[in-house]
Amino acid sequence: MTIKNRITEMLGVEFPIVQAPMGWIARSPLASAVSNAGGLGIIETSSGELDAIKIEIAKMRELTKKPFGVNVALAFVRDPGIVNFIIDQGVKFVTTSAGDPQKIVGPLKEAGLTVFHVVPSLKSALRAVDCGVDGLVVEGGEGGGFKNPREVSTMVLLPLVCEKVKVPVVAAGGMVDGRTMAAAFMLGAEGVQMGTRMVSSAESPVHANWKNAIRVAQETDTVFLNRFGPGPALRALRTEKTTRIEKEPPANVMSEFGTAKDLYFGGDMEASIALSGQVAGRIDSVKPVAQVIKETVAEFHDTIARMAKKYAAA
Repeated sequence: MTIKNRITEMLGVEFPIVQAPMGWIARSPLASAVSNAGGLGIIETSSGELDAIKIEIAKMRELTKKPFGVNVALAFVRDPGIVNFIIDQGVKFVTTSAGDPQKIVGPLKEAGLTVFHVVPSLKSALRAVDCGVDGLVVEGGEGGGFKNPREVSTMVLLPLVCEKVKVPVVAAGGMVDGRTMAAAFMLGAEGVQMGTRMVSSAESPVHANWKNAIRVAQETDTVFLNRFGPGPALRALRTEKTTRIEKEPPANVMSEFGTAKDLYFGGDMEASIALSGQVAGRIDSVKPVAQVIKETVAEFHDTIARMAKKYAAA
């Protein structure tokens, strides 16, 4: 049931399934569960808590012997020493996101790291390739979290980028199971990244209220915020707060994350913004990460086999 392609070879994993690097969430309990299940767990840095991140990386080495990576969210990590910080931790794989990777890719690659950059458009994909990245995470606008204000769906963006670049591509935005993984592969991807599915997993550290909100959400229950800035646009679950922000954007949307931990870990869904993708409408249960990955891979193989049988020329 393993999958062999450029992504699995580069990352040293059984399955080309990457866990998204959500701030405060993508830490050792969740990331190690993903790696132990054969995917690639990612440790976040977007929280800016680098002392805590150093501890989390050390915990990863206690919790798993499998490969894992670290994300650098360039818009949120302002520490000029982040490159040396990453190198000093002995990490071998990095995703960069939310900014121009030019200054960071060279030093990371010189240190022997593999670097993928997260892109929301063809222009940014070509820019990242020019900067020397080893691969891309192509993220459609239906995904949760911080977005390009001019969002493009995965169905459009993914094949567009895959037609123009030669580096391997991981698809993000709308990825939740084996059928979406198979669809992404048909559009040119060699891997998928899951965010909302992992937020709602058993090992996710977020409060049960957030997981339950995803579980009962309909496909229309996310909202795209801050399209006209200032600051980043983002997709989140619809709540009273996010509905109000949609209609009356604050001067600085990032100020709404000052009480994020009250939502993330305290369960107050109105305290901050619960970043989630449209696939919340397809998630109806909280499952262990190992089950999510096992079912995804099995359904992926079943889907491509059925489609080949049904449509392949005799």
